[in-house]
Amino acid sequence: MKIAYFDCFNGISGDMTVGAFLDTGLKMEVLKKQLRSIDLKGYEICAGKVSRCGITGTKFDVIIKSGRPGHHAHTTYGHIRRLIGKSGLNNKVKGLALSIFRKLASAEARIHGVKEDNVRFHEAGAVDSIVDIVSSSIAVTFLGIEKFYCINLRLGQGNIRTRHGELPLPAPAVLELLKGKPLRFSDQEYELVTPTGAAILTTLVEEFDVRPDINVERIGYGAGTIDPETTPNMLRVFVGTRQAAALDKDEIMVLETNIDDMSPVYYEYLMEKLFKNGALDVYMTPIYMKKTRPAVLLTVLAGEDNLDHLTSLLMRETTTSGVRYSKVQRNKLNRLIKTVKTRHGNVKVKINTGTGGIRTVSPEYEDCKDLALKTGVPFKIIYNEAQNKA
Repeated sequence: MKIAYFDCFNGISGDMTVGAFLDTGLKMEVLKKQLRSIDLKGYEICAGKVSRCGITGTKFDVIIKSGRPGHHAHTTYGHIRRLIGKSGLNNKVKGLALSIFRKLASAEARIHGVKEDNVRFHEAGAVDSIVDIVSSSIAVTFLGIEKFYCINLRLGQGNIRTRHGELPLPAPAVLELLKGKPLRFSDQEYELVTPTGAAILTTLVEEFDVRPDINVERIGYGAGTIDPETTPNMLRVFVGTRQAAALDKDEIMVLETNIDDMSPVYYEYLMEKLFKNGALDVYMTPIYMKKTRPAVLLTVLAGEDNLDHLTSLLMRETTTSGVRYSKVQRNKLNRLIKTVKTRHGNVKVKINTGTGGIRTVSPEYEDCKDLALKTGVPFKIIYNEAQNKA
């Protein structure tokens, strides 16, 4: 499996992302040929080697050939969606580019209180940022990268002048996109992470601050516009391979609490609430407490970024007076989710693989149940057929 790390030690932006991909081996000729399939005029692209604090990388630029200097046409998400949809890009590139813009539009809509289709992009709707997002999607597809990770994500501080006035850094759209992600703040007083960079990052990356083993093959540096004296303003991307069958590793939090004075009828609602709020797993173990009182040991597995939220939920929804927690490491099989077509309808199936040929195939319970209720076919027949198809 080909994987890549975004090493965001000095942030990420759209042009830095494209520059890093070019630095890892994406051909400029491929990029230009693909971009010509979009009905987008009045620009040209170029790239060249630059130095930042003694490190050489690639600077990618979009040059606007029409309009006032520094002026970018504003457009809506709906217009961008139609523009990309009608292009001659292959479906994988289209899908990824639209996913990035959809994530960005959703964040902007929440901030400005408008419908997604009516979001008017300023920074992201400009020609140069459309090119950045589509170019990043082309790079991912043509470099054949299957999974992304992110480390060292750092944000700047201070203020930035926008059409809406002077806004604090990180920009509101950036924070909205990065909710729930592990963040660190730099002492750099300029914009390290742009909305375009955050949208690309959160669309591509499945896991943050997770470092699976990688056989590094290529390293790319994408340079930003600003050139501070103290820190190389660059995004580093390293691309390599990883055995598809290797066990995956990560760290999770284990939350526990003993409950001996709550009605059992509350637990079904509680479990549903915990899962909806991001719990990875929830289970209960019968225990005896002092004076041999029967009780329940409630255990919740969760990501570290969700610790405080789930702790508050447990305090609010149960009779507990305290929650214990600890960080644990785990090995897990690599999971792939596919949809298979059965005679009775489509069923999502979880396929887990690991070292030594370990493989488990588990059809999604809810899909099988819905089809069984809809068709009258026994649940076990639908389940077994989906498993065999997978």
